[in-house]
Amino acid sequence: MTTAELKEQIGWSADLGTADDALMGRKIAAAQDHIERLLGFAIETTYPPAGEPPVSTVPPSLKEAVLQLAAHWFENREATLVGVSAQEIPFGVWAIVNEYREYSFG
Repeated sequence: MTTAELKEQIGWSADLGTADDALMGRKIAAAQDHIERLLGFAIETTYPPAGEPPVSTVPPSLKEAVLQLAAHWFENREATLVGVSAQEIPFGVWAIVNEYREYSFG
């Protein structure tokens, strides 16, 4: 995922410039790392095209999960929100991650 994709996700306009690009890059990296830990595998190396070396072929829904989480962390930079009523969006990050998790018992 790229800062350009995150900017599109959050509705960033070109006049806001590139001042937050480094922060956005860190949020993307952290979100991807978090989701990969939940999944138990690296997103970008798990889905290479047949017969080719690993490249970024991330399923659209996993890309969406990373971008949703990175956008949330970018827009809510503190651990708590005060005076805000909110709830998790249906079919958000957790729902997407659960579709790709591989469970094993034993």
